[in-house]
Amino acid sequence: MSEKAIQSHILLAIGRKRHVRVFRNNVGKAKATDGRFIVYGLHVGSGDLIGWQTVIVTADMVGKPLARFLSIEVKTPIGRLRPEQKTWQDAVNTAGGLAIVARDPEDVTPL
Repeated sequence: MSEKAIQSHILLAIGRKRHVRVFRNNVGKAKATDGRFIVYGLHVGSGDLIGWQTVIVTADMVGKPLARFLSIEVKTPIGRLRPEQKTWQDAVNTAGGLAIVARDPEDVTPL
């Protein structure tokens, strides 16, 4: 199955979850007609799907919703993270967000 097909199935699986919201994140650059490059997307290495997961945390915030940053990199079963994708994933996880690699819709089931 292609990354695009896997991503479509993941989006359908996530769409059933009320506490998770994700958006497609295209990252890259394109050459403008004047020769300049236009860079688009959140950040080099950022996940294919970006969003949040609503969670309830800590005693002083009991009952209050909190949006936890979520980054999902979609890969085929044999796909590997590029170094900048690994750096992004490490930065998000270190900061308290959740960055994962999903190769199948089942990988987002725990969300």
